[in-house]
Amino acid sequence: MKRVFLLTAGLALLFQSSAISKQPLTHPPIPAESPNAEKVAIILLKEESSHSDIQNLIKPYRHLTVRHVFREVLNGFSVKGPAEQIEKLKQHHEILGVSPVQTYKVESSEGIKLIGGDKVRGYFDQQDQRLTGKGVTVGVIDTGVDYTHPDLRRNYSGGYDLVDHDKDPMETNAKQGEPTLHGTHVAGVIAANGRMKGVAPEAKIIAYRALGPGGSGTTEQVLAAIDQAAKDKVDIVNLSLGNAINGPDLPISMALNKLTEKGIVAVTSSGNSGPNKWTVGSPGTSAKAISVGASTPELKVPYLLIEGNREKTDMQPMIGAEKWVKDRSLEVITGGIGEKAELKNVNGKIVLLKRGKLTFTEKAMNAQEAGAKGVIIYNNTAGHFIGNLQVDVGIPVASISKADGELLARQIEKGRNHIRIKEETEQDVLAAFSSRGPVTRTWEIKPDVLAPGVAINSTVPGGYLSLQGTSMAAPHVAGAAALIKQAHPDWTPEQIKAVLMNNALPLQKQNGQRYRTYEQGAGRIQIDEALQAESIISPGSLQFGKFQLEDQNHEHRARVTIENVSDEVIHYHFETPKPRDGMSWHLPLMFSLKPKEKRSVDLELQVDSGHLKEKIQDGYLNVKANGKRIHLPYIYVLEEPDYPRVMGFEYGAGDAPNTLRYQVYLPGGADEFGIALFDPGDYRFLGFLDSGRNVKKGMVEKEIPLTDTFKNGVYLAKVFAKKARKEDMVEMMIEIQKTDDRGLGK
Repeated sequence: MKRVFLLTAGLALLFQSSAISKQPLTHPPIPAESPNAEKVAIILLKEESSHSDIQNLIKPYRHLTVRHVFREVLNGFSVKGPAEQIEKLKQHHEILGVSPVQTYKVESSEGIKLIGGDKVRGYFDQQDQRLTGKGVTVGVIDTGVDYTHPDLRRNYSGGYDLVDHDKDPMETNAKQGEPTLHGTHVAGVIAANGRMKGVAPEAKIIAYRALGPGGSGTTEQVLAAIDQAAKDKVDIVNLSLGNAINGPDLPISMALNKLTEKGIVAVTSSGNSGPNKWTVGSPGTSAKAISVGASTPELKVPYLLIEGNREKTDMQPMIGAEKWVKDRSLEVITGGIGEKAELKNVNGKIVLLKRGKLTFTEKAMNAQEAGAKGVIIYNNTAGHFIGNLQVDVGIPVASISKADGELLARQIEKGRNHIRIKEETEQDVLAAFSSRGPVTRTWEIKPDVLAPGVAINSTVPGGYLSLQGTSMAAPHVAGAAALIKQAHPDWTPEQIKAVLMNNALPLQKQNGQRYRTYEQGAGRIQIDEALQAESIISPGSLQFGKFQLEDQNHEHRARVTIENVSDEVIHYHFETPKPRDGMSWHLPLMFSLKPKEKRSVDLELQVDSGHLKEKIQDGYLNVKANGKRIHLPYIYVLEEPDYPRVMGFEYGAGDAPNTLRYQVYLPGGADEFGIALFDPGDYRFLGFLDSGRNVKKGMVEKEIPLTDTFKNGVYLAKVFAKKARKEDMVEMMIEIQKTDDRGLGK
């Protein structure tokens, strides 16, 4: 019997969800659940599905149109049509589940030297043969590639445009919309072979343009690119893209799992939503892909001090801006969001701006034209962020967190309007913006590894540019995988992932404290160590699941496979971790493996959870192999940890007149869910835009009518989910714009 998986399509994603709020809700109890209406794309799970099978399935629904067919990594297709027909189709006995289409965006050298490469000599295998990625093909699923670039021409081996549906994957130019350069930069990190050299300069590049103008694309386009890469039988794919949804079950994460089963190494960025935990986004949540976070090469990092305050404020310099002048007293003034009318009396001063509405470049240019000496942009949601300028504005520009920006604004109001810029040297630390795990529901460690992702110089259309982000970290790993694949053509994706993790360097904070495993995975990759490895332990990280507080002396098990890939006998010994209250390990005794021999062993963790306070427990198991220490990061969680109950809220106009379409991801489902609207002026509760009880876990998408309860205007929305007596909420401003029958605003 064939099974079908439903995948929602067609929602315009307009806003990024804000941070989780912990304050009590002030709305009344939610009303009864309203009917559900959805527009979807369908994913078949049957191994063999012909075009006639698909047409017969949707034949009773004459207004449904097939959009894409997926045969390699997800067996199925997507459709577009009236919501009521999709609703009827959902009742068909072959339907399995529902997941909306998402918008994926780009996650926007010295790094090669840091991860073990010699800029002159390059990399070598155990027989001292030079490795360049020759004979290995890497698929770059991104914004396209400028294949005319002199450093990429000899590597380019064709490609596909899944946005315009042709075989020309050139980057978006100004005539087509907002220009892009991201894919060309990523391709250069992997395999540039000219004035600059990538990690694997002789690897072939096949470009798949899945992200169009502005670096944005849909689930369908990315899935179609993955599907095509599987057909092309590439060796490795790199996806430096993602969204903010921390879920293991989104279609692209599932597709990457399937891709690795076909023997293709999948590398993806973890996201740029750090530094808080639970911020890793799909497809960086894929269990079998290599999810990559960002570390820093040696950098001079500025920070600011408010005069009269000893606490320092971390700054993220924007790529393309001038350097900050150090150790000088500078006057700072607020300037709203940076529109020209707001930038009065800023001449000769630093201007503090709030993120939003204008691009970073527009804000900086407006400030520069008004005479400002520098710009500081603070976030409009929780956490840090990174940014790049499209043009040289001639003044320094940096970003800070929302909390730091609001604090600075309050200090300015009190008359403390002078700051000093200081500088620290950083190297091999975790970038503040790099997303952290763990993954919701599976409680897996993500990212798997780190690679340099700050101030990475690479190819762009017309030249070279320095960018930062986990997007820049991922291609370092894709290039590393190409070198390992050249040295060991018969190794599987699991072996390549494991050898990179086994030989990574766990990083420490500047205070000497090691980062948590769910922040850095196994650590920063060391290609030279991986290429000389004599043992592989897989999987490269361990998750022992979830323990309940009422459990005492409860055991969880994990199994690893240890493989001797050398020509000598190797003796293995598991080191017993330092004693910790409530934890007891049962590990294998010392054993030996002959050359090319492998063995699977069980590891047991016994936990008395009553002795443990933290909800996330993690660390490293150490295995000695003929004296060489291999680190295995592990993790387990207690009860229901403090993961966000609601994330990824987006909304847009519905298909029918006077309707609104929204989507939201509920990692664990919700006993109660609602979107409460308030007057933004006096915070008076006005009613529920939508609400429900016993809502399933995963992605939820609905199209709802806009009743007369809400007039046209801007509202404060509180999107909340309650589960097992725990409640989370995001807040954002949304605009309602109803129309009459002629499409005119009411």
